[in-house]
Amino acid sequence: MKPLLVFIVKFSFVFAAIVLFGEPIRWETNLQLVIDVLLTNGSPGSAYEPQLSTQLPVLACNMDLLWMAEAPSPRFGHGMFLLCLEAVYRKLTGRELQYQCLLGKPSLLTYQHAEHLLRLQNHNAKLSTIYAIGDNLMTDIYGANLYNQHLAQQHSARMTSKVAAMATRSQQTVTTPEEDLVSAAAHCHSVVVCTGVYNPCAPLPTDQSSAVTEMVFHGHRDLVLEADLVEPSHVVEDVEAAVDLLLWQERTNL
Repeated sequence: MKPLLVFIVKFSFVFAAIVLFGEPIRWETNLQLVIDVLLTNGSPGSAYEPQLSTQLPVLACNMDLLWMAEAPSPRFGHGMFLLCLEAVYRKLTGRELQYQCLLGKPSLLTYQHAEHLLRLQNHNAKLSTIYAIGDNLMTDIYGANLYNQHLAQQHSARMTSKVAAMATRSQQTVTTPEEDLVSAAAHCHSVVVCTGVYNPCAPLPTDQSSAVTEMVFHGHRDLVLEADLVEPSHVVEDVEAAVDLLLWQERTNL
């Protein structure tokens, strides 16, 4: 029988923050390492300090709980890894893991960046309508509808500012040119396809009361379930059908 070799890694540096991009291959190893860094305040070569007064900044993206691959059922995504990390941290410390920032879908920043890239590809010309196509109600559709809500609020605020300026005839009211706005589009329509996580036979979560449980809402812990945000503007079979739909909607002859 071969002897068991145990390697002890000594860290000579201190971590300032933790950035989580996607689900790892060896979950148990990465869970252990992240917890080591969190409970030693960035010095994993030291012993745990479960009662630390502060927590290292944690930034995470890619919050999909599930995703589709070749298997007939959905696979665990990075959102599931975050769920495990949150559970382990809460079990060991009695506190909730706090995030400095959550990026990727469905965050507004992600859709603002997407619009920025689309405008660059369109020679910096203004976009009036954006179509967001995806297969996950809790990330793709939630984010697209949240962005559409943001665009509507921004448009309303600009109109209110213009009306106020006209009413007072004030030269001090300065409005930002639309070409300089981060979000200048008027609408963002959500389109869900049936070739991924979305199951057209499953009912949409419509109960916004406390009866909605974590089993129903597959979004991240820090997201608030709003029934309107997980209701797609359009449901189509696949991406090809989605492209046909948006071309028809825009009455394009391409």
